[in-house]
Amino acid sequence: MKNRFATRAFALSFALAVGGGLSGCASTAANPKDPFEGFNRAMFAVNEGLDTVAFKPLAKGYDAIAPAPVKTGVGNFFGNIADVWTALNNLLQGKVGDAFSDVGRVLVNTTVGIAGLFDVATEMGLPKHQEDLGQTLAVWGVGDGPYFYWPIIGPRTTRDTFGWVVDIHADPVANLDDVSVRNSLLGLRFVDIRASLLPTDKVVEEAAFDKYNYVRDAYLQHRRSVIHDGNPPRELPED
Repeated sequence: MKNRFATRAFALSFALAVGGGLSGCASTAANPKDPFEGFNRAMFAVNEGLDTVAFKPLAKGYDAIAPAPVKTGVGNFFGNIADVWTALNNLLQGKVGDAFSDVGRVLVNTTVGIAGLFDVATEMGLPKHQEDLGQTLAVWGVGDGPYFYWPIIGPRTTRDTFGWVVDIHADPVANLDDVSVRNSLLGLRFVDIRASLLPTDKVVEEAAFDKYNYVRDAYLQHRRSVIHDGNPPRELPED
């Protein structure tokens, strides 16, 4: 079965959540959007440990060794693949113009941009969008649900967790039949994304009195912003 690793990772995380006594964690939560804070902080610590011993060193090595044009090309290549799913989600959200623009980006960058290594479409006036199923479900009226911090995949609302499961099953890279090629590309994409986040590490460390709270609040604010295309409505205070 394709996407086996991603599905098993999610299933294991969910099993840990259920087995860990979420109701007990909920009683100590200070943020109403994060009722399972105890569990989430534990998973955050797990991810921090994995990042320290494995992910961050790999990202630093990649960032140091790979020339800037190579890193740009890698990011463009995977971004071009993601534009296909973005186009579909824009269409499902009723943003037909953006969907056609995304299709145009894929056609231009795949051909003129040599398999997406060069982002020619942006220079031609076809801006890049970022849409996923979690955003589409939000536009359809599905609520956030509780916030979770999962091992490996990081922060997600309940809605975004289920959206992510569908996103990964629709991912062309994760659906390649050649296992070695698929795993190599998935690994390269993961390391490339982690390397792109290295500049933010110091900012987070210096700005955050409580790193967990900082990451959670930043994630929720970001998702609220992208769901409303950068213009979120005023959020009413909780009762």
